[in-house]
Amino acid sequence: MNEQSFTTTLTFDQTPQQVFDAVINTKEWWSGEIIGNTHQLNDEFTYQYKEAHFSRQRIVEFIPNQKVVWLVTESKLSFTKDPSEWNGTKISFEITELDAKTQLRFSHIGLNPEIECFEGCSTAWSQLIHQSLASLITTGKSNPVFFG
Repeated sequence: MNEQSFTTTLTFDQTPQQVFDAVINTKEWWSGEIIGNTHQLNDEFTYQYKEAHFSRQRIVEFIPNQKVVWLVTESKLSFTKDPSEWNGTKISFEITELDAKTQLRFSHIGLNPEIECFEGCSTAWSQLIHQSLASLITTGKSNPVFFG
């Protein structure tokens, strides 16, 4: 997929396990309704935010304390001409130790400037990762960001 997919990186004092545990605790940091499991390989879950966004994800890579990748198998975005433009994209969380810190690299592979939702979706992801997920990692408390 396109090399320009949305990516953002954060660094934490917490351990890789603490970062990983927060990432897979998706219901705590991703605003909206999540139904299903997000804790092991092949888990499937749906995400719904009002009538604006529905998507179904399957965990296709799961390496404890290192990496989680979700494949978007179905999507319905009410704010794009093609409501299924997330279909086949992947949402990746890569965790590495770096100079006694933990780096989290988030990528939405396939979310690139060529698709309609890039600007709005990349802004939403940035806020979710930098505010909501980062808060869960650093304080143990979620601060979900709501859009709509």
